[in-house]
Amino acid sequence: MVIRLSAMGDVAMTVPVLIALNQKYPHLKLTVLTKPFFEPILAQIPNVTVHQAEVKGTHKGVLGLWKLYQELKSSNFDGVADLHNVLRSTILKQFFKLKGIPFVQMDKARKEKKALTAAKNKVFKPLQSMHLRYATVFADLGFPVEPKMEHILPKRKLPLSFNESEGVDTKPFIGIAPFAAFKGKMYPLQSMKEVIHQLNELGAHKILLFGGGAVEKQELESWEKEFQNCISVVGKINFKEELDLISNLVLMVAMDSGNSHLAAMYGIPTITLWGVTHPYAGFYPFGQDPNNALMADREKYPLIPTSVYGNKFPVGYDRAMETIAPEQVIQKIKELLYSTESTR
Repeated sequence: MVIRLSAMGDVAMTVPVLIALNQKYPHLKLTVLTKPFFEPILAQIPNVTVHQAEVKGTHKGVLGLWKLYQELKSSNFDGVADLHNVLRSTILKQFFKLKGIPFVQMDKARKEKKALTAAKNKVFKPLQSMHLRYATVFADLGFPVEPKMEHILPKRKLPLSFNESEGVDTKPFIGIAPFAAFKGKMYPLQSMKEVIHQLNELGAHKILLFGGGAVEKQELESWEKEFQNCISVVGKINFKEELDLISNLVLMVAMDSGNSHLAAMYGIPTITLWGVTHPYAGFYPFGQDPNNALMADREKYPLIPTSVYGNKFPVGYDRAMETIAPEQVIQKIKELLYSTESTR
């Protein structure tokens, strides 16, 4: 059994590791314990099934986790790979000990991350990637594996419902996901709007806008109305269909957020924009060129990274991403598009 309950990007980062594991050990049957919403992320991987954890419902609290354990124990797992290492999975660990089942938890490198994000005596050096941390857990269970560039998911069919509702033409798709969970890692909307304006003027691509929630939906729909080549997908298709679309992109532009990892698991060239977080924390999208990361100016904001998740930063650091000019983003987009088209 593999445990990774959340978040979306972290679940997506398990994909290349699980693919590598499946290819090297095809006799293994993997059950991934995660939230129901994330099941489509894992649906294409052979020998992988999902056991849904209803952490806000049936499986809430210690009693709920005991119920979950009762559901799981009949599967007679030979080992448990905990790729989350949170309170819930630690409680499950105690239950699995009752049956003597090997249970290995990921090292979250809390001490190293604290040093990396410290305001004083900062240790600014790259930490091990999450993908390799995941792989280490499987190695400790006796299944060493090395995720490589080829361990990505295949392109999916475009959702028919989207084609019918949008009358999509033959222009290639560029994806833009302008939102993030915290302000500290979100590019200013006005700057992103300028990027979209310049892309729209080129007229060579359809720009698909990704997001979620009522506020984001309203914002992206206003962009859709303003720019001829823009389509907001929010509220128009389900999550599985969003993945279908993402797998057909020629390029994704995203924050340090879940959408960057969704694109990377299909091998889509992905430009990421970084504010108070930094790739050194180990959350860089799988297989992406390090040059695809556009980062805030550390000379002006030397305490970056101020946190791992973008939720903590000193006064004024919420403006760090303003040091990434829209022209920089456009230049990187053109560079990658040229590179992609020249290799076709």
